[in-house]
Amino acid sequence: MATAQFRPLSSSSSASAAARPRAYRAAPSRVAAAASASGEPTRRLAAEFDPAVPLASAVTPPSGWYTDPGFLRLELDRVFLRGWQAVGHIGQVKNPNDFFTGSLGNVEFVVCRDASGKLQAFHNVCRHQASLLACGSGQKTCFQCPYHGWTYGLDGTLLKATRISGIKNFNKNDFGLLPIKVATWGPFVLARFDDSSQDTVHDVVGDEWLGSASDLLSRSGINTSLPHICRREYIIECNWKVFCDNYLDGGYHVPYAHGALASGLQLQSYETLTYEKVSVQRCESAPAEQEDIDRLGTKATYAFVYPNFMINRYGPWVDTNLAVPLDGTRCKVVFDYFLDESLLDDQDFINRSLKDSEQVQIEDIALCEGVQRGLASPAYGVGRYAPSVEMAMRHFHCLLHAKLSGQ
Repeated sequence: MATAQFRPLSSSSSASAAARPRAYRAAPSRVAAAASASGEPTRRLAAEFDPAVPLASAVTPPSGWYTDPGFLRLELDRVFLRGWQAVGHIGQVKNPNDFFTGSLGNVEFVVCRDASGKLQAFHNVCRHQASLLACGSGQKTCFQCPYHGWTYGLDGTLLKATRISGIKNFNKNDFGLLPIKVATWGPFVLARFDDSSQDTVHDVVGDEWLGSASDLLSRSGINTSLPHICRREYIIECNWKVFCDNYLDGGYHVPYAHGALASGLQLQSYETLTYEKVSVQRCESAPAEQEDIDRLGTKATYAFVYPNFMINRYGPWVDTNLAVPLDGTRCKVVFDYFLDESLLDDQDFINRSLKDSEQVQIEDIALCEGVQRGLASPAYGVGRYAPSVEMAMRHFHCLLHAKLSGQ
């Protein structure tokens, strides 16, 4: 791709500092304002869950957590837009000029690797009239606004502002793209929307994001050595937490909903470990036929990273699930598949494995959409936990309650 030519911008040095916006200053969050405006009823709904009750006596969060139209605003403000969030994988920004876009609530973002190879992330919004800049993913040497042509470097610098002759109190350095803090852990790209500082230490990121589970996940082979195979996305008619709850039930639903998967697992070996913001479910696999490459391997590890990211390590595979809320009763779940390099040329094995995974997803989607309809029924208010298996689900609900309560 040819590099675009830009005319230099002149800056108005006579303008006072008070008369022009400061560089990289983010506007107040409208999500936060909306959450505050949701008022006391939403906060009371969050408080209806009691994390202090022992698991064997506890009830689940009320159905309003999954059906109330305003509840997601509180979650966006206090859960999703605070702390590190998984937003993609490093294969999407492997080379200089690579980029991908995404959204979370009302935050539109773009992640890119600039010409020097540095990973960058910005709000994907032109500083002129708020048009979205980039779309999808690919390679660009710059971001040009499709509305009025304002152009930015992949380091966020404003390179060209069109037709601004006569403008006063304007300094191009004050109108670069607003940055978002970005980092990586293993093969994953993480963003932090509540902190615009750019310096970060990756060991610290792992500690903040995964806590004491970081070493366990590293030892489980969740690293950059497995190439990305494919991505699949599903729009599911359920609240994002319904999908997470389904993942976190300790294999409870597997023998009833996933017959083929259950036959490949030794469910009596199922165990659950909980950490600060991570829960790990592990299960040994049933012996495979000797002539077959075993998709599940000898043990499957399912790690849930609060609030909405799932990492599955089994046999030669790693796959991830990211549950992104779209509104109160719909979510998008993004699946990324990574495979051991030794099997990249075995297309038959890849196709069979992906087909088996697809079957599980179809079964889970039916379950989750059925649960969402049941949650909206007047017949349901709260449920109960199965204490021997649903401890990871309870852990998730307690973490949510703490953040929703402002702890």
